[in-house]
Amino acid sequence: MVKKLRIGLLNIMPEAEKYEPSILRLLTQQTIAVETVLIKSGIHAYKSSDKQHLEKYYINLKEAVHTKHLDGLILTGAPVETFDFKSISYWKELLEIFSYAQQHIISTLGICWGGIAIGKYLGIDKTVFDEKIFGVFPSTYLHKNHWMCDEANPVFDCPQSRYAGWNEKDLDMAEQNKTIRLLVRSNEAGPFIFESCDQRFIAHLGHPEYDAGRILFEYERDRLNGLTHSPSNFNVNNPIDSWQQSSRHFFGKWLEMIKNKVQN
Repeated sequence: MVKKLRIGLLNIMPEAEKYEPSILRLLTQQTIAVETVLIKSGIHAYKSSDKQHLEKYYINLKEAVHTKHLDGLILTGAPVETFDFKSISYWKELLEIFSYAQQHIISTLGICWGGIAIGKYLGIDKTVFDEKIFGVFPSTYLHKNHWMCDEANPVFDCPQSRYAGWNEKDLDMAEQNKTIRLLVRSNEAGPFIFESCDQRFIAHLGHPEYDAGRILFEYERDRLNGLTHSPSNFNVNNPIDSWQQSSRHFFGKWLEMIKNKVQN
């Protein structure tokens, strides 16, 4: 029997049950077999989520690792990038989860605000922007020999939807101190993927899991809330998923890296 990688999905997105398929779709499209464990915060209120769904399908991290360890963990984004970390009700819980993950989980992947949170855990503060970075942005791998890089497509598109990023002075200092290694940069969206030098964390400020429908949804949501920005490099009248191949590549290579470490 093929051993499945056991990957936890710590979901803190609004309407968690509607977001969940975005990640599961990319994990199940891979050649590597995956068992996904749906994990919820023990403190987050999940006001917009289906409580019955959460109760039926989600467990907390302690329950998830009680009898069997996790090989990987994904922390989703959350619409809290403009908030002070200490004002976020589940921030202390996340710090405890990061500490556990650094010791016991091969790789933890933070997406969007999840990547900002990993940065803060590693000493990299955030910068809040005056305008939202929103749309699809050409991006470049910085290290051709890295497992993440797609040598056939070194420049790729990636969706972004955020009001914040990493403080670049902190980021530069962390790289100089060999705490992190910056892996991807966009001329328009800035640096947005790094790995910790102990290889326990991948921080990704983009949304590789989004499809065109999700970008349209967020565009309409923002418009109804009075925001007038249009998505960069994305036509809302003719939506094209120009990033799906690179997204499958990213998640496939992440799982492959974890599998190799499990086998070694």
